Amino acid sequence: MTSLRSFLTPDKPEAPQLISVSPLAAMPGGEIEVYGSHLSPHGSHIPRATIGDVASPVILSRSTRATIEVPEGTISGELVLHREGSSSNALDLRIAVPMAENLHPVSNPAVDADGNVYATVSGSRGQSVPVAIFQIQRDFQIRPFVRDLLNATGLAFGPDGHLYTSSRAEGTIYRISPEGIVTTYAEGMGVATGIAFDRDGSLFVGDRSGTIFKIAPGSASGASGEIFVFATLEPSIAAYHLAFNDAGTLFVTGPTTSSNQAIYAIDRDGNTTVFFQGLGRAQGMAFDVDDNLYVAASLHGQRGIIRIDPHHQASLAISGNNLVGLAFLEDGCAALATRDALYHVSLDIEGRRVY
Repeated sequence: MTSLRSFLTPDKPEAPQLISVSPLAAMPGGEIEVYGSHLSPHGSHIPRATIGDVASPVILSRSTRATIEVPEGTISGELVLHREGSSSNALDLRIAVPMAENLHPVSNPAVDADGNVYATVSGSRGQSVPVAIFQIQRDFQIRPFVRDLLNATGLAFGPDGHLYTSSRAEGTIYRISPEGIVTTYAEGMGVATGIAFDRDGSLFVGDRSGTIFKIAPGSASGASGEIFVFATLEPSIAAYHLAFNDAGTLFVTGPTTSSNQAIYAIDRDGNTTVFFQGLGRAQGMAFDVDDNLYVAASLHGQRGIIRIDPHHQASLAISGNNLVGLAFLEDGCAALATRDALYHVSLDIEGRRVY
């Protein structure tokens, strides 16, 4: 009598089973972790992975975990692991796609009330560029918005609907009308980098030499109000990045040479505390409506967008390299800024309204 076992192929491995993927979104060039069972190599054969129709390198493969690199040109799709003729179940993975290239953002992009995104070609300090700020429309059409502005750095929309930008070379804040007309708003801001408005219409400016300035709301004619020092921090090697939460607390990052950097929280009276510590080169930030903070940084050697919840628990939300900032869009998506481009990714996250 022939047993059932004799009909089985003893050296054929069991099919991989996928349980989860972390993070749920990635940039091209980023790495993701897949968890499940039967993910290890079989003999000398390493499992293969596909995201949609794109073959994706498996960097590390163990029984319950595999590390997969997201190749350039990948789009959102189903992640499947293949092992000696067997294929796993599929998990959805969201991949960021390019919005605009040949840029030079050094901080968060800005988003206007119509959903248009603005990003800089900042250049090296003192370098003049033909176009300083581009507008990327909702259909990803890109057009020049501001010319002849030196080292545009931080971007933020004010309550008046105008775009404001800092020039780190001049220490000046400029006010830009919806038609792209540039006027001087405030001067003497040191190495002016990150900017953000609070709910009262005051503009805060990070001078990377260590000062946070507060500019009281301006007049109807466009002139700034009173300027004074709001807080002081240690100098940054690159820029300060600013963001407000719903409570009106100002959050600040400033990259240093440390791999154990802090995010500072400054209350409305100017008192400074450490909100979170343990990041590498923390840069641009944004809040969602649930008061989760998202920051371009590295955490435990993983680079991308780090999510820090109100209980100070941190995790990788988006895997990717060279990220300097982000902005949430009205449809649950986000615009991600790298050193030379903008990317678009669907996250199903509602961002906090930015003044």
